[in-house]
Amino acid sequence: MFVFVCAGCGARLTVPLSQVALPAHAHQKYGNGVQLPVLMASGTFAVDPEPSGPPWRKWEEIGPDEAAARGVYAPVSALSDGAPGAIVIAPGDADGTVLIPGNRPDGYCCGLDGADGPNVACAQCSLPVASRVDDCSLWQAMWLAPDAVRRLRIDGHGAAPPTWTELMAQNAGTPPYEPIASWKARTEPGHWANYWWSWSPQWEAAAGQALAHLLAASGGQPVLVPGGLAEQVFQRALTALLPAGPPARHAVLAGPGLPAPGGDAPILLVPSHPRTGTTWAPADPVPYLVPLPFGVWRWLAFPVPDLPVPMSGVLSAGVRHDDFDPPAPHPPRLFRADLDVLRRTLVRLPAVRSPWLRKILDDLTHPRHSGLF
Repeated sequence: MFVFVCAGCGARLTVPLSQVALPAHAHQKYGNGVQLPVLMASGTFAVDPEPSGPPWRKWEEIGPDEAAARGVYAPVSALSDGAPGAIVIAPGDADGTVLIPGNRPDGYCCGLDGADGPNVACAQCSLPVASRVDDCSLWQAMWLAPDAVRRLRIDGHGAAPPTWTELMAQNAGTPPYEPIASWKARTEPGHWANYWWSWSPQWEAAAGQALAHLLAASGGQPVLVPGGLAEQVFQRALTALLPAGPPARHAVLAGPGLPAPGGDAPILLVPSHPRTGTTWAPADPVPYLVPLPFGVWRWLAFPVPDLPVPMSGVLSAGVRHDDFDPPAPHPPRLFRADLDVLRRTLVRLPAVRSPWLRKILDDLTHPRHSGLF
């Protein structure tokens, strides 16, 4: 467990926290006028290894060589020249901080977006220490500036990360659709008051990240994924972006609790550990591992049925009493991966320097791909 303190005066700025992997949706911007929940679970923090925040430099100033040294292999509009290692926490886990009065930068809509640097200060010495983000369409978070805070361990030892077996017993997975809240009531079909059922933003971000890896693993050949939910999530985009015709490469789900993958599947969709961020790997190496957040992978590998089975007599352990609990409404549209997450991931894969994959990247916003993202 750790606490973060002000680098200026040493005042404590957070409650005790434990480190977890940076969520795939940490930098996601979702929809328009949408109220997204808090990014981090209470009591946790994650570190973004890349530079973040102002100042920003345009691609023309950076050039491909410097960008590649920073792990970016295709043009982007701009890259941050801020300090690397920003720490993200749940806003409610901050302690001893205050909003900087009047700090309402240009570009905000319904709240704070943190785009212009720290808007939160240490309550004791007034040093700017963090950026509070709560604008619409952004995940609510507090981003601690890495050069304004220090991390202090508050116990001598930390609990070992759970094993894959323990994770399987503890985690039921992330549902693929959920109610999305809006700032104002909507009246379209399928919408009720201030929320509507939609594909999960977390799933759309995870799919964007995984789709980048699937494209890189394809080698420019068609890729086929398993039927069912995985097919809904990936196949439409893979078919549209990759050339048609044999031979196709097969991607299969693999990981804890699943049979060992066969030798004819060079691409494995596998979980990443929610605490450490490490990717599950089989005993026998395969060419390509495509990481998925554990909760998303868990649901893909072991989907949960919509309805409990009606029971009579004594209910078994774990069976809900509401026999007629209705299923969650299915989203009224086809699944769409998050385009920004896809591009952000793709430009950071060395394979994007291949001409065929670079062309896919450049064509992502072509009108013929309308509706994919």
